[in-house]
Amino acid sequence: MNHLQLPGTPLREVVILATDGVVGSTLMQAKDFFFMASLRDGRQRGLGLTPAFRTSIIAVDSDPVISFSQDRMPVDASLEAMHPQLILLPAFWGDFDQMLERYPSVVPWLKAEYERGTIISAEATGVFWVAAAGLLDGKEATTYWRFFDEFSRRFPRVVLNREKHITDADRIICAAGVTSACDMYIHLIEHFCGSQVAQAVARDTLYEIQRSYTPGVLGFGGQKLHQDVAILQIQGWLEEHFSEKFRFEDVASQHGMSIRNFMRRFQSATGDKPLHYLQRLRIETAKSLLSTTKRSIKTISYDIGYDDASFFARLFRQHTDLSPNQYRRQFLQKPF
Repeated sequence: MNHLQLPGTPLREVVILATDGVVGSTLMQAKDFFFMASLRDGRQRGLGLTPAFRTSIIAVDSDPVISFSQDRMPVDASLEAMHPQLILLPAFWGDFDQMLERYPSVVPWLKAEYERGTIISAEATGVFWVAAAGLLDGKEATTYWRFFDEFSRRFPRVVLNREKHITDADRIICAAGVTSACDMYIHLIEHFCGSQVAQAVARDTLYEIQRSYTPGVLGFGGQKLHQDVAILQIQGWLEEHFSEKFRFEDVASQHGMSIRNFMRRFQSATGDKPLHYLQRLRIETAKSLLSTTKRSIKTISYDIGYDDASFFARLFRQHTDLSPNQYRRQFLQKPF
């Protein structure tokens, strides 16, 4: 299965790349989210208010950079000195050819770190760095809408998705802009620090924003790194119709397959059985509804396609180890 799996070791090092022309708000947003997560994680590990991991701003050397708004941004270290588990690439403003010429060491550094197993997260124009490294060839990505055409011209081998705000493809996660980057960071915090830390950070930072993303935008992109066009079409159909009542036999027939062939091809392409994939789509939607709305458990169960609320509750526990009410209560706890 290609979607992110929980790491075997605790998070130790997160780095954020700073260059001249960096959009300072995107750089500091990343720093604030992960510093908050490090405090939460530290508290959970019994460290009091000591951060559980380090979040560093890095550059090609240790000199400060000048942001898009002409602010002097100090950095903590040079990129050659760091071997993080997570790299964050904020947005920048400027001509990318000039950026490549000015910072020739960034692309080979990204390649080397990715080969080490590092997860890379990029926002808006920050996605250009990952694409220039060739790490997105044949994979799904997104960027800010103003740069769609330029991105497509520069990187024709990247599968640019102009509809999604977030893509997740084999340890490379892209966000279109500032708001979607917030969700991307919460996704990464959950991956590294667990759901309780992620939910606490989301509660403290995103309480004014109601999400409306389809469940396929996050956590399923890695399962689309295959060449079976019919299965890709079915995955897209499931993301739009997951709450409806249908039979997989009918879905298979509509795409010219027998049910047996469909089951085999779907699991071969995605790593999941169709029913489990559908359940995950529904549970991810339920998690969002539980955390951002006051709808009853019964209503949420019906909204995602289950008439039996008790069955939904059992299924939810199987996927999350929590009941729906326990999951919701984590968002209602008071921040420290």
